Amino acid sequence: MNKKFLVSIGLFTLLLVACASPQRSAVAPMEAGFSEGAIYDEAPAAEPRDFNAASSFDTSSVQVNDRIVVKNARLELVVIAPDESMERISRLAEEMGGFVVSANLYQTHTSDGREVPRAAITIRVPSENLVEALSRIEAESDRLPITKNIQSQDVTSEYTDLQSRLKNLEAAETQLLDIMDSANRTEDVLTVFDQLTRVREQIEVIKGQIKYFEESARLSAISVELIPNEVVQPITIGGWEPVGVIKDAIQSLIGALQGLVNIAIWIGLFVLPILLIIGIPLYFIIRGLRNWRRRRKQQRESEAVETPEEVNPKE
Repeated sequence: MNKKFLVSIGLFTLLLVACASPQRSAVAPMEAGFSEGAIYDEAPAAEPRDFNAASSFDTSSVQVNDRIVVKNARLELVVIAPDESMERISRLAEEMGGFVVSANLYQTHTSDGREVPRAAITIRVPSENLVEALSRIEAESDRLPITKNIQSQDVTSEYTDLQSRLKNLEAAETQLLDIMDSANRTEDVLTVFDQLTRVREQIEVIKGQIKYFEESARLSAISVELIPNEVVQPITIGGWEPVGVIKDAIQSLIGALQGLVNIAIWIGLFVLPILLIIGIPLYFIIRGLRNWRRRRKQQRESEAVETPEEVNPKE
C-alpha cells in the first residue's frame, strides 16, 4: 500500500509541475491615461465576485475563431456645466446596463481668478454600446473633443491559456482527492492535503483572472475629463489675443533652450571625446619637444662656459 501511495504521489508531482508553467500576464490592457492600479478597482463594491459561480462565458468549449477583445476609451471635453454633464453621463451608464466606476467634482480657476467646477468620471458600459455611449457623451459639448482615444486589445491567447491551466489543475485536484481517499497513514493524508491546498489556491487565482477577462471584455471603460468652457476661453483685447502671443513666446523659448541643450550634448558626447583623444597625445608630444629643446640649450650653454677662450700669443 505504501509503495502504491508513493508512486501516486510521484505521478501527481509530475502532473503538478506540468500545470505550473510560467504564467502569462493576466492584466487587462491599459486604457490611455488610466493608472495601472486603478484598473483593478473598477468593479462596483456592491457586487462582490463569486469565482466559484458558473462563468458567463462557456469555458469548456472556446472556439478558435471566437475572439475576446477588451475595448476602452478616453475623452476630454469642453462643456458649459461639468457638474450637470457628469450627472447625465452617470445616468447614461445606468441606462445602458453599466455602472459608474468613479466620479470626481472639484474646483479650478480661470485666468482671471474665478472659481469654476471641473469634473472627471469613469464609467463602464456594455462593449456593444461603446460607440453609442461615446456619441452621446460627445453631444455634451458643442465642439470637438480635445482628445479622444479608443484602445482595443485581443486577450484571446491569454484567456485560452488560463482555461487550459485551469483544466489541468482541476484534473490534478481530482487525482489528489482519489489519493487522499486511499491513504491510510496520517502523515500521508497531511502530505496530500498540503498539495491539495496549493492546487486549490492556484485554481481560485486562475478563476479570478478568467472572470476579470470576461468582465473587461463585456464592459468597456470610458474615462471622461469635463473641462469648463471658461477655462479655455481666450483673452481678447480689441481683437488682440495676448494669450496667443505668450504661447508663441514660450514656444520660441523652449525651442531656443532645446537648441542649447542639443549643442551641449553634442559637445559633451562628440566633440569633447575627440579633443581628448587627439589633444592628450599632442600635449605630451609638445611637452616632450619643449623639454628636449630646453635640455639642448642648457647643454650648449654649459659647453660654452667650460671651453677656454683662445688666446693669441703676442710676439
